[in-house]
Amino acid sequence: MVDMDTLVSLCKRRGFIFQSSEIYGGINGFWDFGPVGIELKNRVKNSWWQRMVRVRDDVVGLDTSIIAHPQTWVASGHVASFNDPMVDCKACKHRFRADDIPKSAKGHPEGTCPECGGELTAAREFNLMFQTHVGATTDSASLAYLRPETCQSIFTQFKTVQIVSRKKIPFGIAQIGKAFRNEITPRNFIFRSREFEQMEMEFFCHPDESTKWFEYWVNERADWFRSLGIKPEKLRLRPHRHSELAHYAKACTDVEYEMPFGFSEMEGIADRSTYDLTQHMNTSGKDLTYYNDATKERFTPAVVETSVGVDRTCLAILADAYREEEVKGETRVIMGFAPHMAPIQVAVFPLSGKLSETAMNIHNDIKKNFASDFDDAGSIGKRYRRHDEIGTPYCVTYDFESGNDHAVTVRNRDTMAQDRIGVDKLVEYFNEKFKR
Repeated sequence: MVDMDTLVSLCKRRGFIFQSSEIYGGINGFWDFGPVGIELKNRVKNSWWQRMVRVRDDVVGLDTSIIAHPQTWVASGHVASFNDPMVDCKACKHRFRADDIPKSAKGHPEGTCPECGGELTAAREFNLMFQTHVGATTDSASLAYLRPETCQSIFTQFKTVQIVSRKKIPFGIAQIGKAFRNEITPRNFIFRSREFEQMEMEFFCHPDESTKWFEYWVNERADWFRSLGIKPEKLRLRPHRHSELAHYAKACTDVEYEMPFGFSEMEGIADRSTYDLTQHMNTSGKDLTYYNDATKERFTPAVVETSVGVDRTCLAILADAYREEEVKGETRVIMGFAPHMAPIQVAVFPLSGKLSETAMNIHNDIKKNFASDFDDAGSIGKRYRRHDEIGTPYCVTYDFESGNDHAVTVRNRDTMAQDRIGVDKLVEYFNEKFKR
């Protein structure tokens, strides 16, 4: 299994992920996706959207604002209780989440610092929401928050979306968007950061059917992770114990992946009962109930939520793909992405600079159908190694024979086997290779 330092180094070297504002020393908990990384990120989001919205008739999409009316977060409970316990070291001034302090350090009356052994302050509650102000004044009346999750605006727009989409319950509303949490100790690269992207779906159903739908979505979401090409043995489902459940939840199950730092949550699937719509009705005074014309019944819908982190999913795919092989006494690093998830699917190489113009024409044709990269820098061997580390499944080389036989050499990333393929057959060839 790859260690995190090795993975972070590769991500910077090959254009996956950079530390934000690095020229100024960086800013903790914030990350930028590079030219290769954004392609991977978009693969993840497109895969999710395709499966959750486009091919279904019972889920519609939404894209809501990052800043919502402040009462949204009062109704949801975030203003009152979205807190983590925080402690500081009186000696070295390091700050920690109280629940991250090793048990061995807690024997001291006030705790012992994991960094220097110094004395810790008493724990105090720290609200994780980023505050901002809306308008020309900076006072309590203009106070607002960057959303800590994307689901609440789905709940507040439930009635409007249901009416305009003409959907009958059961149906879901899905969205992808940024969320922000002022984590006390962001860590493990992009796994826990202060700015991140979520893919969430709220499935509205009759309260009597929430258990059935909860079980359905647990299985459906686990299957999506397997469809990304992640090794099945690295995935597991972890039902929450009763003592772990949020006060509003009837049930919750996490999809976990075995990261280099242990099994960790990728996605949570929760039966949130009728809590969310009830809270927003009580706070706003607006009616968010649903009337079933067939049964003549009016009820508050229950909600089954699926919530997955885009960044965490990318990290799982990166960790899962990394491998090293010994080839002729040298170590070959390979990002073995499933072909349909690879950020760059095809790379086109001219064997010589004299052949660049014709090779570029082939690249321009290929990129109409596949994510293609043109690479003419360095030896063929170095270009192969670079694209092995990027995870490109196929490399196409235009050589001095190509002008005569109108064919190119296609090299397979995983086997290093080479096929001679006619230029006019390339799209057909790759369509077959990328078929799922």
